[in-house]
Amino acid sequence: MVVLNKIYTRSGDDGETGIGDGSRVSKLDARIIAGGSVDETNSLLGVAAASCSDVAIKELIEAIQQRLFDLGADITVPWIADASEDRCPRIAKRHIDWLEQQIDRINADLSALTSFILPGGTALAAAVHVARSVCRRAEVDVIRLQQELTINPMIAVFMNRLSDLLFVLARSCNDSGKADVLWQPDKATP
Repeated sequence: MVVLNKIYTRSGDDGETGIGDGSRVSKLDARIIAGGSVDETNSLLGVAAASCSDVAIKELIEAIQQRLFDLGADITVPWIADASEDRCPRIAKRHIDWLEQQIDRINADLSALTSFILPGGTALAAAVHVARSVCRRAEVDVIRLQQELTINPMIAVFMNRLSDLLFVLARSCNDSGKADVLWQPDKATP
């Protein structure tokens, strides 16, 4: 159980912050950067969920947010090779399988893509597109972190698959793709 009674501690005033094992690192550490990008993705999904009137889509977004919170913990608690001693919620293949099942389920109802699409359409689709683009940046931050530290290899896979899910979800929020804003290459500007 987590109990947070005091929100400010002043312990980060010197440019360092605590991570999941209690050690302190610079706020510029790749682990903190990646965790921040994941948190930003999660926050943007919260904005999308707040404007969503479709119960099934809102529940899906909230389920994704729960896993992203687990993923944030996975990033900030150093990787332990011996799973029997690890009490951190870790991203596993089953989480990626779940994302792929959601992608396949949603994509089955979408109109075929005949063009690249622009982020937009409905307000909800646009919000999901923003979350998707930040998710892609978070994936890059995770990959950069992987080059510096040993972390759970499933984290980057999850983020990659999540950006795919958010793409099809945004299309679903655009009347199953019928309201997608199509890219028109080299269209004359006024």
